[in-house]
Amino acid sequence: MLAAWIDQLLGFAGGMLEVLRREERYPTLIQWAHDEGAELLGGDIALAQALAPLLWNQTPLERLDFDIETLAHPEPGEPCWCDSGRRFEQCCARVVLPGPIPPQLMWMLSLQRFRGATLRRALGSGRAPAQALLEAGVISAESGQLGRAQTILEALFATPDWYALPRESEPAFELLSDVYQERGFTRKKAALLDSAVDRGPDFLRGAALKRLCLIYLDSDDLPSARETFVRTLKAMPDEPALAYLESMLLLHEGQPQQARERADFWRRRLTQHGAIDEDQQVFLEQLARDPGGTLAEQMLYAEEELAEPLEALTRLLVERGTGARLSLALNSAGRVEYQQGDLDRARYQQWRRWFGSQCAEEPWEGLVGDPWLDAREWLDALCLHPEWLSTPAILQELVMALTGRFGNLPWMFDPVFEPLVARFEQWLDGIEQFQRPFVRDDGDNRILFRLGLGLVIGIERGARSRARSLSERLLRLDREDSLGFGELLLEQLLGDGQNQQALALIDEIEQIDSDEPRWLGLLLGRSLALYRLARQEEAEETLSLIARANPWVLDLLTRANPRREPLDSETPPPGSRAEAWQYRVLMRAQWRATPGALDWVSNWLRDSVEN
Repeated sequence: MLAAWIDQLLGFAGGMLEVLRREERYPTLIQWAHDEGAELLGGDIALAQALAPLLWNQTPLERLDFDIETLAHPEPGEPCWCDSGRRFEQCCARVVLPGPIPPQLMWMLSLQRFRGATLRRALGSGRAPAQALLEAGVISAESGQLGRAQTILEALFATPDWYALPRESEPAFELLSDVYQERGFTRKKAALLDSAVDRGPDFLRGAALKRLCLIYLDSDDLPSARETFVRTLKAMPDEPALAYLESMLLLHEGQPQQARERADFWRRRLTQHGAIDEDQQVFLEQLARDPGGTLAEQMLYAEEELAEPLEALTRLLVERGTGARLSLALNSAGRVEYQQGDLDRARYQQWRRWFGSQCAEEPWEGLVGDPWLDAREWLDALCLHPEWLSTPAILQELVMALTGRFGNLPWMFDPVFEPLVARFEQWLDGIEQFQRPFVRDDGDNRILFRLGLGLVIGIERGARSRARSLSERLLRLDREDSLGFGELLLEQLLGDGQNQQALALIDEIEQIDSDEPRWLGLLLGRSLALYRLARQEEAEETLSLIARANPWVLDLLTRANPRREPLDSETPPPGSRAEAWQYRVLMRAQWRATPGALDWVSNWLRDSVEN
């Protein structure tokens, strides 16, 4: 019954707005309600005449700068406001509405219908109620109108007093952040989060801090993630999502036992406070038993449509074990060469019928296009043809797709990446048996190098030692290192505190590339390793080289909250602020984890300015 009323109400209100678009006059509305509007309510003229003035009293009028021309509610003995000529008590007062009328209905529907300049003027009037903005923004986003959703929701948060925002604005905040992310507006998203943290009430501060914590985890800035988690805990001490967030943080930090203990703590605490339902309690019990497995299962089942094929793929990867032997031979230059066979080429052509994304021209840029838009098709095809997993060209693209979705999550190593790494290590064993160089540009070797790069990136948070081993093996095979395994290995060595080995690797890379300008990442790595080894003078000399290579990077490295620079797939120009920001994201966690390192750089910067 209520659903039928809502359908009738929306139909009547929509028709009413169409009439008012032509003429914003009350008599015109009442005439329409009697002549045509009643048909939208099953022919009930009395209901139409009673409903029209109620909706008029919440309808913004463009001729009044979107104010409402409110009618006074008639007393029982006064003439009815439907212009019937009868007293109110004998007319509309007798009508019983079939259900409630949302108080912001007409504003919400108007925001959905306004276009262009009219919408901007309506939002600029400042008269749109927060609940109407929220509902109109959500409906626009759900219908795929992201630009309209962004425009409407931005008006909700344009208020100077964020504390006046209703608690219902939290989902709107989350939605606007997601819209910015999907549309690529990185700076706007960062500004929204910063505003919520600086000016928002606790419920919005907590939501923003949760998102910031996830951003820091995604960029592997664990100190910032830990600090932000503590701030979130103070703002929202009984928020159930914090149990999930802390488990992720501890697993990123390599502390699975503490993750189990803290999940159990959260289960007991939240149960005692009555802050969780039965399903949340079961989830926390599972989290306490097996944090990594629980988070992995949740990730695999995050999208209902992909849950079954992803689960089937993880089983298939284990069942298939290691792959077939590679077709390897020595070429005329005495180097090892892999050549795709006819069977591999045929399988790859079949795979390409289902997998729509292409490898980018530059290997480190991954895939062109989002492979997960048509993931159901290629996952189903792969599960129907498990023999495809023996073809390196297919595995190359599969690993890139999996890395893009799961590569920053340590708990996804066991179910997704471990079987693929084992297969690739077997292939490396076969190559290394020749004890000859294996160069990327020979034959189809590039396929294996791209596959190796995807695996190293995909597992470096879930299995650092395996990632380091793969980097070392691939670097030994091809000293030219056109894919940057040396820089990846350097980051791993610094993360493991292997400072002498890091310096030796830098010397080796610079000797190979002696004719090329020094990489900014190598210089930053050298200065950090030298500082850790207390080789102060050499470390300061390296800081001078860094400042000449990029005048932005040291300042950005030392600042706690600098203006963010959007990160995209394009390689930033050398010496630019974008390049500096990229290296801040990549390396600040290493510097911050080193006691006194950032203070040392700050003091050096200050002294260099004074001198």
